[in-house]
Amino acid sequence: MQHQWKTNANHRKLFVSYSGGKDSTLALYHALQAGEVLGLLVMLEEQGERSRSHAMSLEIIHAQANAIGLPILMAPSSWSNYETQFLDLLAQAKDQGAEVLVTGDLDIPEHGCWHDKVTTQAGLKLSMPLWQRPHRDVIDEFVQLGFMTMIVTVNLNLGMKVEDLGKILTLEYIQELELRGIDPCGEGGEFHTTVINGPIFKAAIAVNKGDILYHENYAFLPLKLEKQSL
Repeated sequence: MQHQWKTNANHRKLFVSYSGGKDSTLALYHALQAGEVLGLLVMLEEQGERSRSHAMSLEIIHAQANAIGLPILMAPSSWSNYETQFLDLLAQAKDQGAEVLVTGDLDIPEHGCWHDKVTTQAGLKLSMPLWQRPHRDVIDEFVQLGFMTMIVTVNLNLGMKVEDLGKILTLEYIQELELRGIDPCGEGGEFHTTVINGPIFKAAIAVNKGDILYHENYAFLPLKLEKQSL
């Protein structure tokens, strides 16, 4: 069934697992071309104030969803109850008519795929439109489509610098990252991004940059909405 992971979204009703970053946004773009997207699925940290994957604030998550024009299903979780909470969201998505969960995964192994396990358990199909594509092709397509995404998290042990925070991914900057030995999609955990504009956005999300935060080998750039974009 793995060969259908790229095509399962075609002509079906979909929910998209959404982090607000570049890969899940490009997967959403492809999902919108392939089928009917009913909404976004977002997992939150335990306190329910930030996304679990990219630590984005609720106001940014809602601003993205509003700009895209899709509702969100959200649930807070710890790592210990993550799967239970995720399955609950999948059940809610199915109740709303979803047939397929779309994710932005690139390098998931064919066997032992967690998303395959949970979607099967929930009675849904799985679609991964970016699966097994060359990383440079993925990020080139993302930029060339007109998406804008900002680096908001860097791992200082993996070749990234504090100065990279706030940078917009352009083809020139991606080439610079590759010359520094960094995966152009950040698949080694080098960086995370927040998408602020693109062809599926009704308007750009205007953000202000907060003070850089540090935790162990990571540096974070908090983003806040500019008041006029509320």
